[in-house]
Amino acid sequence: MLKMGTKEEQKSSATIKKKTLNKNFGEAITAYLMLLPDIIGLAVFVFIPMLYAIYVSFHQWNGLTPMEFIGLDNYKRLLGDKDFLNSLKVTFTYAIIYIPSVYCISLGLALVTTSLKGKLEVFARMAYFIPYSISTVVAALVWTFMYSPKRGYFNEILKLFGIPNQSFLADKNQALLSVVAVSVWLIVGYNMVIFISALKDVPKTYYEAAEMDGANAIQKFFNVTLPQIKNTTVFILIVTTIGSFQVFDQIKIMTNGGPAKATEVTVFRIYDQAFTMYDFGYSSTMAVALFMLIMGLSYFQFRSMGATEPKAKRGKKA
Repeated sequence: MLKMGTKEEQKSSATIKKKTLNKNFGEAITAYLMLLPDIIGLAVFVFIPMLYAIYVSFHQWNGLTPMEFIGLDNYKRLLGDKDFLNSLKVTFTYAIIYIPSVYCISLGLALVTTSLKGKLEVFARMAYFIPYSISTVVAALVWTFMYSPKRGYFNEILKLFGIPNQSFLADKNQALLSVVAVSVWLIVGYNMVIFISALKDVPKTYYEAAEMDGANAIQKFFNVTLPQIKNTTVFILIVTTIGSFQVFDQIKIMTNGGPAKATEVTVFRIYDQAFTMYDFGYSSTMAVALFMLIMGLSYFQFRSMGATEPKAKRGKKA
């Protein structure tokens, strides 16, 4: 009887395991089928073009004649290309101004907005988020008019203080800053919403404990708020860095890379090399180099900051 019972239990256990495996397999298949459209989209619009660009970078090609394999000649040319190196310099300058500006303003707006109550908070969210919903092309055209030295709003304001007209987009010392201002204005609302979500997830008990320890507002911000939103900070900084190295629309519309290449960022340089000079092989080489640079910077940011489980810092009682 004992053996019979044992056999029946084993048979029942095996049946349950089989059903569980079949169920898990069915769920896995369903999940992959749901992801299939995104996987196909990534393959068609990201991975295949990326691999093709790497292939083209080893060739000389104007888009019409057959490709000519030249090995690493394009990469050797890249190292001594003053125009490409200048575009990298401009891009890094843009990023150095853009990234901290976006981070500080977005977080500041999030802190101010979360301090508001009721309909006022909702209105503030909507008001700050509106620029993100505007097309980059439209925003660039509007801001170009606002920067106009003749009828621009900014110069009209400067006239009230007796300051002469400024050629914001035609002055090589002001053009890049003017474009950065537009880029920051466009994105801070989106980042603000992400920060608001992170701030609302911080447990209130942490702030109450900090107050019991005698922490003031600044101490609570640095010892409670920042550690708790660290993962969000890492995400924002990585995405903002990638965006700063991919800027193109504003540059093309507002300055076209000028004046005197003061705003010729790397993506604009790649575009110019491909569609003005029809040197697709060399432009692909620059694109591959930029991709590797962005990947390297993103990896460095992720490793150095390290998105981890947030822990609030507690001050010691005196």
